[in-house]
Order: sequence, then structure tokens, then C-alpha cells
Amino acid sequence: MIRLTGAQALVRVLQAEQVPFAFGIVGGKLAPLMHALSQQEAVRFVGVRHESTAPMMAAAMHAGSGRMAVALGEMGPGGLNLAAGMGGAFNNNLPLLAVTTNQHRAAAYPHSGMFMDLETRAVLAPITKWNAVVHDPRRMPELARRAFREALSGRPGPVHLDVPQDVLSAVAEFADDEFDLPPSRYRLTVGPRPAAATVDAAVQLLREAKRPLVVAGGGVITSGAAGPLREIARRLGAPVVPTQMALGAVASDSPNFIGHGGLIAGDAVRAAFDGADVILSVGCRYSSWMWDDRGPFARRHHRSININIDPSALGHPALHEVAMQADARQALDDLLATLDTPTATDASWLHSIREVRASYEARLAAMAAETTEVMHPAALAKAIADALPANALAIYDGGHTTFWSNDFTPVRDVRTRFHEPGMSHLGFGLPCAMSLQLQHPGRPVVHITGDGSFGFTLNELDSARRNKLPVLTIVHNNAAWGIIRQGQKMQLDFELGTSLSDTDYAAIARGFGCFGETVKRAEDVAPAMARALASGLPAVLDCHTRFVPHPAGPAFGAMNRFGFEALTRPTITASTPPHKP
Repeated sequence: MIRLTGAQALVRVLQAEQVPFAFGIVGGKLAPLMHALSQQEAVRFVGVRHESTAPMMAAAMHAGSGRMAVALGEMGPGGLNLAAGMGGAFNNNLPLLAVTTNQHRAAAYPHSGMFMDLETRAVLAPITKWNAVVHDPRRMPELARRAFREALSGRPGPVHLDVPQDVLSAVAEFADDEFDLPPSRYRLTVGPRPAAATVDAAVQLLREAKRPLVVAGGGVITSGAAGPLREIARRLGAPVVPTQMALGAVASDSPNFIGHGGLIAGDAVRAAFDGADVILSVGCRYSSWMWDDRGPFARRHHRSININIDPSALGHPALHEVAMQADARQALDDLLATLDTPTATDASWLHSIREVRASYEARLAAMAAETTEVMHPAALAKAIADALPANALAIYDGGHTTFWSNDFTPVRDVRTRFHEPGMSHLGFGLPCAMSLQLQHPGRPVVHITGDGSFGFTLNELDSARRNKLPVLTIVHNNAAWGIIRQGQKMQLDFELGTSLSDTDYAAIARGFGCFGETVKRAEDVAPAMARALASGLPAVLDCHTRFVPHPAGPAFGAMNRFGFEALTRPTITASTPPHKP
């Protein structure tokens, strides 16, 4: 037998799962866990300045590498602060383990009125796949393993263990081989294959399709299915729409690429959905980024094949002809193995949609070429894209700013571009950038954000400097909550609280001991980026730009205004729509 504290037992499970990092803030009641982390080197503790940053960094760990990390929260306000970042992980299906502490067992569940009391399990329950209170240190291995099983099985997501302070410090006896169990002994490590009958039915539809369309969601990235996805698109001669969680599933210079992320990608995506007769959706849950004012782009007239590991995502909100509950990689491999005969794809189909995309890109190029006293956001986005090192990782943060980043930033592979579409949490970008820099210490990491978004987490410049993480933040600074100001003016002709004028973000960066520079012209962006990256410091470029509505703005607004009747009524009555790209 071996004797370990509850905290030491937890760390032993983290080691078995090869967890690389624990993010958080040191706290008095967390001391036993901090001590256990200090006794080993496999799980590195990284301190931050606000607990909400910890789950944002942990979620970015899985988005960037497929590995899980831990977010720590002290009892009471520490656990409460975790909730902001946990929501983003939950809505984007990114697994992580949150660990909080609480009052000792004599005063918790139910709580007895001490300071910092919080029913932390209840607070985090709606934004976790599973959570529990560990009431006895002897159950720590069992419950920690269950947490990983729940996080990584089926549709992935964050999980949470709340551990009273005395359970962290209490000593228990364990069998000497208790912590030798590999993860494959207590959870699935290979996703399920689809039923053979569904493969046959899907292949029959794909062989008959004249205008096939492929939609790639985050499940493609999680399962490592980008290669098979590109191959099936090539065989079908199909356009591909990657969602915001599948950036890079096909490269932006691929002949099959027609735009990222649904309605914000421009006219080609809408044309592809309007004209397609068969849709192959892989690991996509059709969030509202894939809707318009009539509901989901995939409507009743389409013959759809929906592949998803989560059965609750099959048939809602988009209907299907064939449904596969399966891992994306397993399903695509089976489809490719069976789809070995020529298909009926119209030879002009992909070309026609690519022409629509080319027209949209020409409009964007014209905007980027505008020369005005204050930079057009398209000009800034293009200047960033042109100067971005080939091996750089890039994060799109902000509201309107992300639309311009989505248009111009080249994407060549998966896990190189990152967005937060599920919760759309402003300020996630700097924590995400820091996490990516930890994962890839030799690569440039560029965080592109708006001035409003940057204000949420700019305090983490201090964490970036202390941890020697030379991330580059580029701020689209239009000195306002731009899209909110536009909405107030258009809807009710008023303005209140939208000004963010006279803030010098470069000076703030220098105050944290980082590199800071102000940029006012598009031609100065590339040299400033080179100087910032060469500094070896966390860096901020405060780029003055003006607010210009993005071309997708009206469609985005219409999606937000759609009513219940739009989701439930039939939108197109014809069995097969005309081909009108």
C-alpha cells in the first residue's frame, strides 16, 4: 500500500493522462494541491491574473493540440470566476478539467454561512458535461478517471471536480499499482465506427449527387479527419465549407474552398447551400453561424448525410436523410473505402461556386485597396495577412473584427487558426494565444483583436511577460464598440456608452514591461510586426482604424432576428431546388 493525500492522488491521475499544464491562481485552500504539483515536473503550473483565463487557456490547449489541461479555482470567488471561461469551452465542445476547492466537509454541502461559501458544483453544472464533489480522498482516483472519461467520450466538453479543502490534504491508502492503469483501461480511446447500413445508404446518395456540398465542423479537427475529408471532396468535386471550429479543414487556397464559417463567409456559401442537392455534414452541429433568417442553411429540401458522434446532434436543428452516430475519421474512412466508382457530379458545379467566391474576394480586395486618412479594417486585415509568417498561429478575437480576419487571413492547415464561435466570448484571444505559445514555443503566435475585446483580458499581458510568452497582439482600434454603435443608430437612432476613445494600448503594454507601438498606416503594419516579433517580448500593436460595416453584416443581423416560425415552417416546397449559384 502507498499513502497519499487527496491532492497527490489527483496529480498521479493527471500524470497518467499526460496532462501538460494546470492554469490558475495560487490560493490558500489550494495549498495542498499546489504542494503536490511542486513535487513533480510532468504537470506544469502556470499562474494567471484572473481565474477566467485558466479555462480559456485549457480549452485552447485542446484546440491546439488535442490534449487536456486543468483549470484551477480557489473556493468561492475563484470558482465563480472560472464560469466565464468554462462557458466558452462548453459551447465549443472543448474538453478540460476544472478543479475547485471549498470549505472543509464539516461546513460545506450544505454550507454553514462561512465567508467565501459557494455551491460551486451547482454554479458550474450547467456549463459542464459532468461534475461532482469529492467527499473522500479514497475516491479521488475513481472520480478523476471518470472526469476524463466523461470529458473525452462522445461529444467532448469540460468537466469539474469540487474538492473540499480537507479532502485535498487528507491522507488515504491506495494499492501500490493503483496509478499504473493506462487510460485505455477505463475510457474509450478510439471513436465508434458507423453502422454498415448507413455507410451503404450514404454512398448511394453521394454516387447520385449532381451538386454535392461538404460541410466540415469541429468534429473533423478533434478526430484528425482533415485528410479523409479533403480526399472525399476531391473525389466528389464538391465545394467545402469549414465552420469556425474547423478552420483549415481545407486550405484557403484549395480548389474546393469557398469560405469559412457559414453566413459571414459571403455569397458563395449561401449559393452552395441554395444549389446543393446532397450535403455531407461531418462533425457539424449547425449553430447559428450556419443559419439565415429562415433557420439552418441545411433545410428540408436537401438530402443530407449527417455524421456526428453525438446522437443529440442528429436531426437537430438540420434534418437528414442518412444519420451516422460515429467518429468523423472512422466514418470518412469507411465512406472512402466504399465510394470507389465514379459519381454523377455536374462538372460545372464546383467551378460555378468558385466563381461566386472569386467575385466576393474581388469586392474585399477593392475595400482593402482604399487609401484614407484612417485605415479601412479590410486594409489592416490584408496588411496583417500579407506580413504573417508562414508558420504563425493566429487567433481571431472580437466581434466585427473577426469577420475581417476570417476573410483575409490565409489558412493552410488545421490547428493554426482559432476562433471562439460557440460562446463568442470577447477577450478569449490573449489567453488562447498564451496557451498556444506554451504548446509551440518556437512559432510566432499572433492575436488579432478589437479594442473592446482586448480590454477584457489585457491584464494577462503581465502573465505573458512573467511566463516569457512573446505573443503578438494586434488591435483593430476604432475607439468604440463599433458594431453596437451602428446597431443603436440604425435601430433606434441613439448612442449610449459606445465610445472607447483616447486609450493608448501601446503605452499600456509598455507599462507591463512588454513591447508596444502605435500604427496608423497600412504600409507600416509589416515593419511594426517584424519589430514586435524580433523584440522577444509580449507585444501590442495599437493599429488605428475606422469602423466600416462588414459585407456580411446584414445577413448576420437577419440571422439574429429570425423567429420561431422561421425555424418551424417549410422554407422551400420544391423537392429539388434550381441550380442557381
